Amino acid sequence: MFKFLSNSIITQASCQEGAGYLKRADTERLREIFLRYASVEKNGEKYITSEDFVRNFLGLFNEDDYNKESVKLIAGIVDMDKDGFISFSEFQAFEGLLCVPDALYKTAFQLFDTNGNGLVAFEEFADVMQKTALHKKLPFNMESTFVRLYFGKDKKRLVTYPEFSQFLHDFHEEYGVEAFKKCDKDCSGFISVGDFRDIMLSVKNHLLTKDLKSKVIEASGFPQGERKISFPYFMAFNSLLNNMELIKRVYLNATNGHRSQEVTKEEFLHSAQMMSQITPLEVDILFTLCDMMHNSNGTAAATDVSGLSYESRHTGRIVYNDLNTITPEQYFKQVTRRVAEIKAVSSPEERSILIQILESTYRFTLGSIAGAVGASAVYPIDLVKTRMQNQRTGSFIGEVAYRNSWDCFKKVIRHEGFFGLYRGLVPQLIGVAPEKAIKLTMNDLVRDKMMDKKGNITLSGEILAGACAGASQVVFTNPLEIVKIRLQVAGEIAGGGKVRAWAVVKDLGLFGLYKGAKACLLRDVPFSAIYFPAYAHVKAKFADENGYNHPLTLLAAGAIAGVPAASLVTPADVIKTRLQVVARSGQTTYNGVIDATRKIYAEEGARAFWKGAVARVFRSSPQFAVTLVTYEILQRLFYVDFGGSRPAGSELHVSTPVEEQVKRAHHIGGYQLATPILTGLETKFGISLPRFSYAKPN
Repeated sequence: MFKFLSNSIITQASCQEGAGYLKRADTERLREIFLRYASVEKNGEKYITSEDFVRNFLGLFNEDDYNKESVKLIAGIVDMDKDGFISFSEFQAFEGLLCVPDALYKTAFQLFDTNGNGLVAFEEFADVMQKTALHKKLPFNMESTFVRLYFGKDKKRLVTYPEFSQFLHDFHEEYGVEAFKKCDKDCSGFISVGDFRDIMLSVKNHLLTKDLKSKVIEASGFPQGERKISFPYFMAFNSLLNNMELIKRVYLNATNGHRSQEVTKEEFLHSAQMMSQITPLEVDILFTLCDMMHNSNGTAAATDVSGLSYESRHTGRIVYNDLNTITPEQYFKQVTRRVAEIKAVSSPEERSILIQILESTYRFTLGSIAGAVGASAVYPIDLVKTRMQNQRTGSFIGEVAYRNSWDCFKKVIRHEGFFGLYRGLVPQLIGVAPEKAIKLTMNDLVRDKMMDKKGNITLSGEILAGACAGASQVVFTNPLEIVKIRLQVAGEIAGGGKVRAWAVVKDLGLFGLYKGAKACLLRDVPFSAIYFPAYAHVKAKFADENGYNHPLTLLAAGAIAGVPAASLVTPADVIKTRLQVVARSGQTTYNGVIDATRKIYAEEGARAFWKGAVARVFRSSPQFAVTLVTYEILQRLFYVDFGGSRPAGSELHVSTPVEEQVKRAHHIGGYQLATPILTGLETKFGISLPRFSYAKPN
């Protein structure tokens, strides 16, 4: 009784600890859910049965011929007093336990602690283990030295939770060794390829991705005939799959965080020796597997006795996406939404025209909002930039109006008021919607088309995507900017009447709206060709190890990328501004890009081409930063799955099961983690309970 009370106290402590990691639903809300599933009443108290909890609440074992013993074992994790009924206090305690960091190990411990005393005896472990699907395929030697080391020579020692967690971690490795020994009947240290495949598909199945299983293991992508798999190779193979998250860190260390950079075996080995004790054999296997995964029939071109590809051994290179293809899916990392989107993009014909139209409308809306936010945030700087660029310093016009950008800013407020800084904002907001939407969409579209099968894109492909984005926006940008510029400089004319946007449009006419379009192309194409690749690389550099970007890192990446892009295209922006502004009396007029370039240089010198460069950087850099961070945050907040793509890095931060769990009705608080954690018993430890009460016919 004392042990049971101690265990209850520990569970309550876990419940309190869980509250610190995940917001708990209040007790009344949890009780309301409990009562919906409680079907038994005893002594005035409601209880949930094993079937109610596992089949109805969790949604597991829905088959008519479900395995009642398995259902009872799973329910026993929650049923602390093991009376076959789950009380509200037990239901509430387990909700808290699911929230703690070691919930998977604690859940596994309670599965084996069948008498609920807070300790696991050998008989309890053996009883549960012998009921698993794995043990029925390949029985484990319960008399092994490994078992006796943990449970004692006479197997009477009781194991505590911390000790059992270590036992469970080591047990599955020992299971693989036991399986190897059974197949190596003559104790030669080798097993056949067929035996290796059987062990991997039974004992180590939870370490195999779908592709690895089909392209390598099931496809016999290893040496055939008399060739064997050695014990060192077997151990290294499994150690590699167990440590793929570490392998990813080694790769990122070798590339300084870049995910698309190819790494040679020598470079990877060097990084591995700096960080961990990954063996050369494991690295050999890693490069061989990556080579095999890209071979359609699952076999390498040439293999030696250990199954290693000679080609991969000497010339193989890997990228980060190669590692994902062989990384086993952990219980807390379900298939993310991004994977489904990439697959949808790779086969767009599967999506109907209506869906694609809806997606375009959705993107247009988000791009419009993001563009409006970005434009409004920096519009006063844009106005100062325009007036500085339009200011002529030739001998024909006398004294300049503004000494510098700050002087211009002060004089606008003094003579035109605060709202003078926002002259021309309305047409800017009207035009910025299609401009930003097309620009962002075109960049994503061309990037998708330029990616190879591994999901990588070359720098030239990134530059081309950006250039296409810049060219596509000119159809909207030029009319927008010529109207905006004429409104912005209107305030410079003392005593001039108020200029309206519609009046400017009527005065220009359709073709007049595209005056200076060549200069606009000369500015926008190189700007986007510089900006988007720079943004992608800086953003990747700022991302965490899961590829996630915090909004502040997105903002910083956008601002940094804008500095070289905005400054280097300033000469084209100056020429465009001069072509689009109405020349006043005494000012030079221009007849095209070449004429403007020649006259500006002759009258004002080379420095004139860099007028407003500072203001342009301070406008364009933060504007695009705000626009892109707004766009990506809107993608997160208002995500709609059309089967298309979304900006890389805009996905929700995926770090816990609660963010990836497909929520069932009434699963709140810790219970949002219930299904992935129970699934984790199999994917992490290989503990799979039979679902059916009898073997189903083939």
